[in-house]
Amino acid sequence: MNAPIIREPVRTAVSDLKDPAAAAGEIFQQLSHPEIGFVLFFCSAEYDLEVLSSALDAHFGDISVAGCTTAGEVTPEGYDRGSITAIGFDRNLFAIDVELVESLDRFSLSNAQELVSRLVGSCREARVAPIKGHSFALTLLDGLSSQEEMVLMTLNSALGSIPLFGGSAGDDIHLTNTHVYYQGRFHTQAAIVILVSTPLDFEVFTTHHLRPLNEKMVVTASDPRTRTVFELNAAPAAEEYAALVGMRVEDLDVSTFALRPLAVRIGQEYYVRSIQRVNPDGSLTFYCAVENGIVLTAMKPDSLLDDLSGHFDRIEAEIGQPLITIGCDCFLRRMELELNGEEETMSRFLQAHRVIGFNTYGEQYDGMHINQTFTGVVIGQRNRNG
Repeated sequence: MNAPIIREPVRTAVSDLKDPAAAAGEIFQQLSHPEIGFVLFFCSAEYDLEVLSSALDAHFGDISVAGCTTAGEVTPEGYDRGSITAIGFDRNLFAIDVELVESLDRFSLSNAQELVSRLVGSCREARVAPIKGHSFALTLLDGLSSQEEMVLMTLNSALGSIPLFGGSAGDDIHLTNTHVYYQGRFHTQAAIVILVSTPLDFEVFTTHHLRPLNEKMVVTASDPRTRTVFELNAAPAAEEYAALVGMRVEDLDVSTFALRPLAVRIGQEYYVRSIQRVNPDGSLTFYCAVENGIVLTAMKPDSLLDDLSGHFDRIEAEIGQPLITIGCDCFLRRMELELNGEEETMSRFLQAHRVIGFNTYGEQYDGMHINQTFTGVVIGQRNRNG
């Protein structure tokens, strides 16, 4: 059994046990403390989720628990697969509440406003910290729902000045079923919204290591509902992309998509639109929204570790050593690290910077759904000013 890792006012845990009931028991033992008020977990989709949910519910009882399935875990020991990792938050320094969104396609602004009002009211009642300037929201969404953009835009409008980040649940790259966990059950075609209020300093951020090239392509035929592109530059999409990267269509695979991504420019920033698969009809399905007329720019990777290290250096210079970092790390980034033989180096970096999180099917930041980023929140050990 792994020894508990205690970093008051949070505890972190990880279990590699394959039996879901035993893994839940080990997580509970590592997190168990009278002041734990909320548990956030990320787990492999390889577990029997019914057994796991029953065991978590039995162990944690009245303690609120939320989480999702993954395409890989980021644990107190670095990268992992086939595991469950969790954070337990001290109720004296974290007021946390969670809401479930089930009808993603019918999530209206009034729904979002009512949801945010309930979350804010609950956290305010705890009197841990003022809401304004001391709160952030975390979203976990079904990563195969194709509803992220609409839900996030609506929710971001209702949150106002409260920063929002999150990740799309995974299923160990099977691309069949992803799940979020709320009130003792795993749900599909759903999202959970978690509001965190704390007196501790924090910073929500996103970053990627990709730089634009000169080559560009225009989406000339697409189905935005399914995120499918049929034509690029008025040519079959897979053929045009294969020509761009200098490969045959039949040789395109997920490693190609990881190393040769495309992005859309919004203002001065580039936001990656990752390809999910080549379809039998020669079209391309993406992980993010695509529509006719958008210009996709070819991107190239710089040093992934140097980019992430630079952001942590800047944040830690401002708020000090992190108490915990909740990280949503695109699974394509991890694949790139594996292909380049850098996974273990990054794993040690994440461990050193106290990152707990998961490899996602997409990330969420400031109301946007994005790909191939590291998006998260660094929570410091000092109280926040203001």
